Amino acid sequence: MKLKVILSALLLTTFTLSAQWKPAGDKLKTRWAAQVDSANVLPHYPRPLMERSEWLNLNGLWNYAILPAGKRKGTGFDGRILVPFAVESSLSGVQKRIGRDSNLWYQREFTVPAKWKNSRILLHFGAVDWKADVWVNGIKVGQHTGGYTPFTFDITAALTNGTNTLAVGVWDPTDGSFQPRGKQVNRPEGIWYTPVTGIWQTVWLEPVPETHIGNVRITPDVDNNLLTVQAIVSGAGAGTKVEVKVTEGTRTVATGQSLSHLPVEISMPEDVKLWSPGAPHLYDLEITLLNGNKLLDRVKSYAAMRKYSVRRDDRGIIRLQLNNKDLFQFGPLDQGWWPDGLYTAPTDEALEYDVVKTKELGFNMIRKHVKVEPARWYTHCDRHGIIVWQDMPSGDRGPEWQTHRYFDGVERIRSAESEANFRKEWKEIIDLLYSHPSIGVWVPFNEAWGQFKTPEIAEWTKQYDPSRLVNPASGGNHYAAGDMLDLHQYPSPLLYLYDASRATVLGEYGGIGWAVKDHLWEPDRNWGYVQFNSAREVTDEYVKYAEQLKQLIFRGFSAAVYTQTTDVEIEVNGLMTYDRELLKVEEERVKKVNREICGILDN
Repeated sequence: MKLKVILSALLLTTFTLSAQWKPAGDKLKTRWAAQVDSANVLPHYPRPLMERSEWLNLNGLWNYAILPAGKRKGTGFDGRILVPFAVESSLSGVQKRIGRDSNLWYQREFTVPAKWKNSRILLHFGAVDWKADVWVNGIKVGQHTGGYTPFTFDITAALTNGTNTLAVGVWDPTDGSFQPRGKQVNRPEGIWYTPVTGIWQTVWLEPVPETHIGNVRITPDVDNNLLTVQAIVSGAGAGTKVEVKVTEGTRTVATGQSLSHLPVEISMPEDVKLWSPGAPHLYDLEITLLNGNKLLDRVKSYAAMRKYSVRRDDRGIIRLQLNNKDLFQFGPLDQGWWPDGLYTAPTDEALEYDVVKTKELGFNMIRKHVKVEPARWYTHCDRHGIIVWQDMPSGDRGPEWQTHRYFDGVERIRSAESEANFRKEWKEIIDLLYSHPSIGVWVPFNEAWGQFKTPEIAEWTKQYDPSRLVNPASGGNHYAAGDMLDLHQYPSPLLYLYDASRATVLGEYGGIGWAVKDHLWEPDRNWGYVQFNSAREVTDEYVKYAEQLKQLIFRGFSAAVYTQTTDVEIEVNGLMTYDRELLKVEEERVKKVNREICGILDN
């Protein structure tokens, strides 16, 4: 009888929470919006490259308030918001604009599990756009700037027994300042989209020991058959060591150890399996921190053996290589936007869906366009075998655009604050994604959006991560820097510049539009580079461009990016509608020609 009462109370609580929330507005929704449970939002572990068994998800309904900028939150709230969906999104349940003259405030209560009593308690934020100040029980525990990377505070000293109160204040000027923001603008139109303010990735608690693993950095070396695992240890004392076990299923294939301040170098077996889009093999890792024989900490991870490089072929063309073999990299421009969640996919299944559909369409690559995804998205790419070109989200303002010739004039001169912030956020993004095997290319600038000191930024990126290729400015002002010359050409492909010393790539082309009734963000205001009226027409044009691209590959192109994965807001040039309900091309015809392009350099 007592158990029934408890279960009834839990069910009533869940129902009550759900009843307090529903999507806001009448804009387009995906089918996954109906699967969002306000009592169990995005329940999957948010950091697959460093996983512990104990954690507490803080997603769900929080209190919120919108106040004039600079005014500290007092008592009283405007209502409830569903974290981690941005306040401008439908799934937040709010769908309100904030702007640079206001602050967004969040508040919720939480209780630390009793079994975590002797642990340090870490508070993790997946991403908050843009500036976040955080308090626990009225004590400020930290501040973070940067809308695309996670941050963590040790909140142990601020905790009390029983109920604790967490408050977050956010300020985000969108396009009213210099910070990286991608395609967010205060007045959306054309290729520019709705702002995203505040918490937009998972918030969670985690218990750790005093001495623990704070991060891992995994580097494969295919040529020497080595895997290097560096555990960044917090609170390490003399004598602590790190052990790494590499497994495949239940079989241990390699091990290694070192003192905790040194990387672990692991000799992989002679029959090592390499990662590629055709065979995306991943090895599981168990990383253990020890003091003598005493276990201090342990995390699970994974790794892949793969190599990205360039080489001149027998015709003198610089080709991109994977594992020392020429590979034409071909994929869609992927904005990563959702009609109901904006920056945040409604569910993990939705997050994975675009990756799966891209692979099913025969592509081997995605260019992640001026946005950074949650860590789980990159794990989906790792698992499914999709190479990722990762853009830096653009910000500030652009210089004069002179993309049709090498540009030797003066670039945009950023303020010292703007430049320092760019460097800080770009380094954080590289650090965040470094260990994901799918990341093949870093793209510091898109077109001339905020482009500055291009040779210097490209060289720094290459030195900081020599294991990847660097595309210095996709379609931007061109400098003899990095590993690629990247051209943008709409709608059909055209090789109008060529670089004999770097790989020449087509960073954007296509944009074939079709405004599909009942699947539109705005029924009467839509935009595309060229417009058609059926899947057959779109596919005919797509295949025509693909056949043109094939000829240009032999003349010098070494990679290409088609615009784009989905419609986004009033852009209707996606391979899918914005709600992901309709594939706007004939799948088998597109798959066939895409696979021909991806395999065109096979020996």
